Amino acid sequence: MRIAHVANFYGPASGGLRTAMHELGRGYLDRGHEYLMVVPGPEDADDRTPYGRRVTISAPVLPRSGGYRVITRVGAVRTVLREYRPDVLEVSDRTTLRRLGGWARQRGIPSTFFAHERADGVIAAYTPAWLRRAAPIVAAANAHNRVTARHFSQVVATTPFAAGEFERIGAPVATVPLGVDLLLFHPSHADAGVRDALAAPDETLLLMGSRLSREKRPELAVEAVRELVARGRRVRLVCAGTGAAERHVRERADGLPVTFLGFVSGRERFARLLATADLALAPGPIETFGLAALEALASGTPVVVNAESALPDVVGGGGASAASSAAAWADAIETLLDSDARVRRERARERAEQLPWSACIDAMLARHGAAPRPRHVPPATVVPQSSGR
Repeated sequence: MRIAHVANFYGPASGGLRTAMHELGRGYLDRGHEYLMVVPGPEDADDRTPYGRRVTISAPVLPRSGGYRVITRVGAVRTVLREYRPDVLEVSDRTTLRRLGGWARQRGIPSTFFAHERADGVIAAYTPAWLRRAAPIVAAANAHNRVTARHFSQVVATTPFAAGEFERIGAPVATVPLGVDLLLFHPSHADAGVRDALAAPDETLLLMGSRLSREKRPELAVEAVRELVARGRRVRLVCAGTGAAERHVRERADGLPVTFLGFVSGRERFARLLATADLALAPGPIETFGLAALEALASGTPVVVNAESALPDVVGGGGASAASSAAAWADAIETLLDSDARVRRERARERAEQLPWSACIDAMLARHGAAPRPRHVPPATVVPQSSGR
């Protein structure tokens, strides 16, 4: 099978999407299939990777996105896909690439839309607070999702939380959880040297591995630290990530025991950080899966997550959830810290072992086999596509 996956917001500093695309590709290749990724970048490129062929389309940086790029030359993507002739098309994008589902339908190619985030959550996160009550956020998300569902043979969500907004409009949606590399992320990678470099011996080491953007609510973790310090707790929060909201978060953290590492390059280094931390924090209220949280669990590190997100179901007994307030987060953190360290680490690892990447790959290949093949439109009736903008 020839599988193509196209996406925006993919780059050197991107997190879950990049990881998911790579792991899907690696798994497809291991099972004897071909895999093509089409992604944005600073210049056109075509290279081979351990997880398949990657074609990069030069694309502009989206303002105030923290460096993410969005493909505007959609015609160039169509040209690549026509030459590749995929048996299946996967799309991880709600913006410029969404209509490629219709392109696939015209050619009788089954297509899958990955719902990596919720449209209603993203719209709300970027709508000013004063406008949220008046703005028809749910109606706008419903309209967007109806068009999306019509374009594709199937919609795949990573959690019931992500699937909810498609179920709300009566659109069929399948749930396929993502996975985790259980060898790369392992409790044995805890590093005393890393801990000594980041925290004092009497400090609890908290880690937030997240893009610093508005929808991720990183300031909630900072305010939880403020509350813990006021309660007399010795803690150190380490932020691994960068983004458009970094300046704002740094200002909020001024005078608090918070360290900013910026983007942590190298998955091995990130794995050591996760395994070394006492707890990981995932404060985003609209997270639909949270790969970093699952990677923390695999590393034997419990996670405190936002109760409004999908993550309570993902972490299960491997962590705790809290409402979106500093006091609630401080309470959840203290509850975990006051429990037996060995037991809480074992529970975290046990939960992660239920979600290997192999299960996700098998489920996606089964979905591709079950996807309805659209009626093929004869070439003569297809409007020629430009390779330009």
